[in-house]
Amino acid sequence: MSDEITQQQMVEQLRALGVREAGVLLVHTSFRAVRPVEGGPLGLVAALRAALGPRGTLVMPTMTDGESIFDPRSTPTTDMGITAELFWRQPGVVRSTHPGGSFAAAGPHAVEICRPQPLSPPHGPDSPVGQVHALGGQVLLLGVTHSEDTTLHLAESLAGVPYSISHPCVVEVDGVASTVDIAETDHCCTGFRRADAWLRARGLQREGKVGHADARLADARDIVAVALEQLAADPLVFLCGPDAGCEECTLARDSVSR
Repeated sequence: MSDEITQQQMVEQLRALGVREAGVLLVHTSFRAVRPVEGGPLGLVAALRAALGPRGTLVMPTMTDGESIFDPRSTPTTDMGITAELFWRQPGVVRSTHPGGSFAAAGPHAVEICRPQPLSPPHGPDSPVGQVHALGGQVLLLGVTHSEDTTLHLAESLAGVPYSISHPCVVEVDGVASTVDIAETDHCCTGFRRADAWLRARGLQREGKVGHADARLADARDIVAVALEQLAADPLVFLCGPDAGCEECTLARDSVSR
């Protein structure tokens, strides 16, 4: 196609956006928004790794439905998109072992980022998202909004928000499968989009194009810092209003009173 963007052009777009060479980069992406690009989803992965360079570490979510025993070597992702699904299957990519909230990483910090973590919360300080934050990493949203930004769940965890929803998840202990309830700060996540205004107001979010997708780039620590400030003022700031008719946020609000 005439409007296909080359891998080299994507590398230039990523660097112009502010992706740091030798840095840690957590990417949430919708390839449908990025395409058409040279090499398809794996071409995008190649461009991301090239922009980071050999000393950089690329991280993507590889979450699953938790309805069967999780094997990081074979269990497919659920609703993570084709780029993440292909990324974790590549040689040398490490995948974490959380039965529902796994991530994959490639690069010098991959093992550290994907080390064993508590079941709950899935996106707390000891999770891959927490490790990216601790390492001073960046978050890149490609064709998606902050609604898909798991770093905001880290902020909720650090803030100790009063809502929590438990979801059943199959885990394997000593070869025996059992179902456990894993508590997390779950809601519809539409409210996460408020982070756009908070980050923009302080000049903390870079925006541009990568491939054909609208791209947002920010430091994980900046995302967490502005979110913690807002959560301190209103611990329910990310939830839809009580009259919005949002079932997921209503469940979260109801969990506060329990």
